[in-house]
Amino acid sequence: MTMSSSEFEKNNYPKASKYLYYGALLTYIAGMFLMIAFCSPYWVKSYEETFSSFKNMGLWEYCFSNFRYPSYQFDHPFDGCHHVFSKEYFVIREWLLPSWLMAVQAFVTMSFLLSFGTQIVMAMQLCRWPLEFVLRYEWILSAVDFVCVTVTTLFMFLAIAVFGGSHARRDWLMYPNFNYLCWSYGFACLSFFFHGFAALCLYKEARLSYDRRRESKNLIMQMQPNPQHRLGWNVSNY
Repeated sequence: MTMSSSEFEKNNYPKASKYLYYGALLTYIAGMFLMIAFCSPYWVKSYEETFSSFKNMGLWEYCFSNFRYPSYQFDHPFDGCHHVFSKEYFVIREWLLPSWLMAVQAFVTMSFLLSFGTQIVMAMQLCRWPLEFVLRYEWILSAVDFVCVTVTTLFMFLAIAVFGGSHARRDWLMYPNFNYLCWSYGFACLSFFFHGFAALCLYKEARLSYDRRRESKNLIMQMQPNPQHRLGWNVSNY
């Protein structure tokens, strides 16, 4: 009994490997940690007992309590939480955003885009959609997954290394000994480690997909409709 192409496609195409599954799962967890670190304003926080006018900050937000910047000629108190690019912080933005912090912002932003873009590609691979495209180019998609997650890991390492080494600079926030690295920075560190573990899984998946590409190519050829069979031709008749 001959199996139709649709039945063959439904039941016999190669399923996603365990390396892709675990790599996607680890990348998803790392992405959640990265999103929290990206959005939350608790990379640096002041100790409560110091009663500092600086309260806390994140990559995109600063919180002050009646803070007066010494180099600003007008007696203007900065109070509350505002986006770093808001009009409230326009006059002190150069002080709030030193070059090393802008580099951290760039690293984390690129990591965010790469991580979630790769998750979309891996979701397509796991769902096998579109099937023929995934089977034909899975070894390329797996290589792209590995490269993107590896670059994300590198960018996150640079971000946490630069921020961890520069957050106590005295030319940035005043009285740095009153402040400490807070949980948002910890989530960024966790994201780095999980992306690194995901990169290891995706490296094995890329190697496996490369070895499996000939099998997938043969399967795709079998899935293509045969015009001779459709027209009822039989080579043996000639």
